[in-house]
Amino acid sequence: MNSSLVLLWRQIRHQNAMFWRTPVAAFFTLALPLMFLLLFNVIFGGEEVNGTPFAQFFTPAIATFSAVSATFTNLAIGTALSRDLGILKRVRGTPLPPWIYMGGRIGSGVWIASISVVIMFMLGWLIYDVQILWENIAVMVLVFVIGIATFSAFGLAVAAVVRSGEAVPAVAQAIILPMAFISGIFFDTTNSPAWLELVGNIFPLKHFAALFVDSFNPFLTDPVLGWNHIGVMIAWGIASLIVATRFFIWEPNN
Repeated sequence: MNSSLVLLWRQIRHQNAMFWRTPVAAFFTLALPLMFLLLFNVIFGGEEVNGTPFAQFFTPAIATFSAVSATFTNLAIGTALSRDLGILKRVRGTPLPPWIYMGGRIGSGVWIASISVVIMFMLGWLIYDVQILWENIAVMVLVFVIGIATFSAFGLAVAAVVRSGEAVPAVAQAIILPMAFISGIFFDTTNSPAWLELVGNIFPLKHFAALFVDSFNPFLTDPVLGWNHIGVMIAWGIASLIVATRFFIWEPNN
């Protein structure tokens, strides 16, 4: 096996171990979305959303939120704090290529996101009889890959722009939580005011969630894969990469 791939795999495993040794990160990434899944189904389980059972709508929606927490939130916070602690500076002084280190962080986020989504769907299927539409599995995988790539880049952009590691957790939560509410994660926004729909359409989370939810809608007759949704996510991903590349620093901002 190529030595670079071996190093990348080892770095991913190292970042995974660091994640599981941080109970707070594990709670907000995995446990909190599961609590939302259980709590909201207790409250709204008997209702329908656009003709589908609530769990059939909410499970893929909250799964996208969990995936975003594993990539955007963890990357933004973890990268910024590592920079403040001087870890990134020390990495630059070692023979380890910087892209291997950052690739390990991103790869770990993708791995944790995959675990969280699988757990969410397994519980939805076992407890709430959520239907897995296997004919849409290719679309689900494509949407998942584009979504987590977009939010990984977005997380690095936030870490690059916000130079204080202590401020990044507040900034990341201030971005992702309001975005989740206007993006139809916790409730259907179909009948929301026009201005709220417009604001939600600007950000990538609504498009990520919409495609995931459509992939689980057994009554949908239109094509699941909406290229307008894909286009918005890719645009955010490219813009985030440009910002991260332009402003990212490896040394503490003293």
